[in-house]
Amino acid sequence: MASRRALKFVCLVVCAMFMAASTAKAAISCNQVVSALTPCISYVVSNGALTQQCCQAIRGLNSAAKTTPDRQGVCTCLKNTASQFASNSRNVALAAGLPGKCGVKLPYKIDPSTDCKSVK
Repeated sequence: MASRRALKFVCLVVCAMFMAASTAKAAISCNQVVSALTPCISYVVSNGALTQQCCQAIRGLNSAAKTTPDRQGVCTCLKNTASQFASNSRNVALAAGLPGKCGVKLPYKIDPSTDCKSVK
């Protein structure tokens, strides 16, 4: 069952990468976002342990998103990925709670309904 979830997550991430490829001209691509957040996958998908590597990835990604297009691009990538989990509110809730658990304040909520165009 866990391997099926992992496969589903990988497929969703690939879909999110293709969807985000057409977003604003951000210096941070969706591929980079997904790659950076790899240490968080087990926490979100399998309710695994929240690791220091995951929190470091979130901090680093937040620090790297210095411009409005960067923040909007990261937001869109996370939104698209979260929307793929919309049928499983537990996974969306775990993903949405990650920044707070890692002490990071994002200028948007990780949620399928987030309006990333309004992120400054």
